[in-house]
Amino acid sequence: MTLEDLGWNSYFSEQFAPYAAQEFVVGRVSSEQRNLYRVYTEAGETTATISGKFRFSAVSRGDLPAVGDWVVLTLHQGGAQIHGVLPRSSKFSRKAAGTTTEEQIVAANVETVFLVSALNNDFNLRRLERYLTLGWESGAFPVIVLSKADLCQDLENKRLDVEGIAPGVPVIPVSSVSGSGLEQLDQFIKPGTTVALLGSSGVGKSTLINRIYGDEVQKTNHVRYGDDRGKHTTTSRELIVLPGRGLLIDTPGMRELQLWGTENGLGEAFEDIQHLSSACRFSDCRHEHEPGCAVQLALSVGDLDHERYANYQKLKRELAYLARKEDQIATLEEKAKWKKINKALKQQKHR
Repeated sequence: MTLEDLGWNSYFSEQFAPYAAQEFVVGRVSSEQRNLYRVYTEAGETTATISGKFRFSAVSRGDLPAVGDWVVLTLHQGGAQIHGVLPRSSKFSRKAAGTTTEEQIVAANVETVFLVSALNNDFNLRRLERYLTLGWESGAFPVIVLSKADLCQDLENKRLDVEGIAPGVPVIPVSSVSGSGLEQLDQFIKPGTTVALLGSSGVGKSTLINRIYGDEVQKTNHVRYGDDRGKHTTTSRELIVLPGRGLLIDTPGMRELQLWGTENGLGEAFEDIQHLSSACRFSDCRHEHEPGCAVQLALSVGDLDHERYANYQKLKRELAYLARKEDQIATLEEKAKWKKINKALKQQKHR
């Protein structure tokens, strides 16, 4: 494989230029397992670890390599060492599960994200709005893939419902059983481009990847009896090369999807509400009881769905809380840094 087959382009070439004259090589992360990375290079696939200097300089988890990243390497007998990560063209991130405020990068350097939602008992418009918010925030182009269309009795109504919450976003119903709709996905899987598949557990991402690939490259299990959900099989993120085509990133099903980022993605996902807000009489309108509120008017006449607006408010509060937590952490990190510097200066002074 050439670097171009792996998604290399002029943007990454420019970022790598300072390293090129220092006998470094470049590779793309295909998977991670317990601090060991599988990396594709022009010389083939290899196992890599992070150098001590790079790990020490990493301020947060988001600075470390993620699947899809282009990394700066030195090759040695039996493996490689990672010395840095090239600036990302896009990244799909979420808040890491648990109580810590930390970024978890799910997939990096992707052109398109397939937001996969199953057309069965687990179908949920509010969850799709959450995925769309992070999809737009990532910098990639979101496409909604409605899987398990063969299990849906009211396909057209559900497709229209999804199009109603995702203006301008392609909505493609597919069936991995019959193969219907799969040909519409081909337009996004072009040579040298990367598509990440994201969705909740059991929506059929791995089965979909097998159908796109044309072979069983990902392990799958049968649908669980009683709720039409597939058994969760993917346990880690993985970059898959489609020979002669593009690249796919498979991801484990997300049982918890907490927001990460700014309100940019929220504005894209809820463009209709943003547009209404611009028509309010007051620029600081809270859309509650203010006179001349275009949002409240739209709610009262049925032009805006109450559940959609409630979800918008919920996600907005979540992002505001995240921003406050990040500010607190940044302040503490800055204090700790200067405390460390002052301590070192005092020790040097008394020598």
